[in-house]
Amino acid sequence: MSILPLVKADYPCGALSSTKVIAPFLSMGIDRARLQKANIFVLWFNNVRNLWGGVMVEDVSKRAVLAGASTGAGETWVERFFHVRERGSTVSREILAGLTTFMTMAYILFVNPNILSAAGAPAEGVAVATALAAAVATLAMGLYANYPFALASGMGLNAALAFGLVMGEKVSWQVGMGVVAIEGAIVTLFVLTNVREAIMDAIPMNLKRAIGAGIGLFIAFIGLKSAGLVVASEATLVSFGSVTSPGVIVAVIGLLLTAALMSHRVPGAILLGIVGTTIVGIPFGVTKLPTVWWHWPNSQSFSTLFQLDLAGALKLGLLGSIFGFLMTDFFDTMGTVVGVSEEGNLLKNGKLPGLKNVLLVDSLAAVIGGLFGASSVTTYVESAAGVAQGGRTGLTSVVTGLLFLVAILFAPLFTLVPAEATAPALVIVGFLMLSGLKEIDFNKFEDAFPAFITLLTIPLTYSISRGIGYGFITYVVVKLLKGQAKEIHPLLWVVSVLFLLSFIFA
Repeated sequence: MSILPLVKADYPCGALSSTKVIAPFLSMGIDRARLQKANIFVLWFNNVRNLWGGVMVEDVSKRAVLAGASTGAGETWVERFFHVRERGSTVSREILAGLTTFMTMAYILFVNPNILSAAGAPAEGVAVATALAAAVATLAMGLYANYPFALASGMGLNAALAFGLVMGEKVSWQVGMGVVAIEGAIVTLFVLTNVREAIMDAIPMNLKRAIGAGIGLFIAFIGLKSAGLVVASEATLVSFGSVTSPGVIVAVIGLLLTAALMSHRVPGAILLGIVGTTIVGIPFGVTKLPTVWWHWPNSQSFSTLFQLDLAGALKLGLLGSIFGFLMTDFFDTMGTVVGVSEEGNLLKNGKLPGLKNVLLVDSLAAVIGGLFGASSVTTYVESAAGVAQGGRTGLTSVVTGLLFLVAILFAPLFTLVPAEATAPALVIVGFLMLSGLKEIDFNKFEDAFPAFITLLTIPLTYSISRGIGYGFITYVVVKLLKGQAKEIHPLLWVVSVLFLLSFIFA
């Protein structure tokens, strides 16, 4: 492109070397040699932005657009593809966030095989299927939806499949995977017909904020439980753990370390806390160093892939199980997406741009989980750890997904991180997710009370979908009794009735 300075009459055309023209740029620290190489357009109108950096050039007599006059001009293809700068992030921050998310959810690599093997599924096959399904789904979320949400086999859903469906209904694990795949296909249909997105958009903003905060309390509670600071009690349901046990000591040290790093705004504070706590756990015997650092897959490693039994899953007696999995998966993801998006300031006017893509990936992930034999794959609340670390784009998910692929070979390496090391991260992230509560107007009882019920019941029922259901039903009833039925979205009526039926006949 040629140099075409546009000047007023008192500036001679072609006078790029004129001191009168270039003086303002020299005063900004841009040397004469660089100006000669750049294409400079001097525009005589107000509020023209710097096309390269978006910075306003504050000069009352003229505004200039500088193209290429700054060092490092131009974005990399990675930044352009994921809109990294547009969302106020950097590539290094996204990579760090992806690693953080993976570290907080890597436990699924050994927990899922333990649970599903109790139902008869081969443990080694489930281990590889878990990593592979998580990798495929999370990579799809990053590349297609461009959001920092990671997916893996859902905790709770896997236990319901193993103990409630397979062992309770006395069916094979292959039939159980068929139920999961069918449920995922139904939810996918809801996404394609815009039903799922419409339901999410129908949720009042105060309930969305309460869902996010409720998930925060849920995550923090899981963290305290993993740390051993909170334990089960028959007398009081929960109680405090032993502060002298090695696991609790390591977790407390990790929590204080992570809190200190966060308070000093150290980049990568959450990830550094996990790594530091893992190291602290070695002399305490909490961190177990593996004897084998990698494992090459064999024929048994892929023994669960495509073994689902769809015909067996379509029996009339299992329709209730399909409905139960559908409701849980549907609203668990809804709550997680809302909560994590709120934490990352990703919502625009209370809605997530491109939500349909997120929901489509999530619903298809459930189908993938059934096909691979890994149970239902869903969006993880631990994604909030990466978002808290600064992740804002799909690049975070791509990093997490690639690490799940690597984990197929190096599973022993990634599973050396003990639960006590990730527990502090969950507590910190839970705290960060409470920020939305300040936006709820507690002076309006009819709006605040349903939000409170949602906030309270998500952690206490140990179920995101149950908490959402209680919140929806409360909202409808309170609005109805106050004579504000017209404010209730028609979809909320339908969903609340479905929740009520599921609670009654569960």
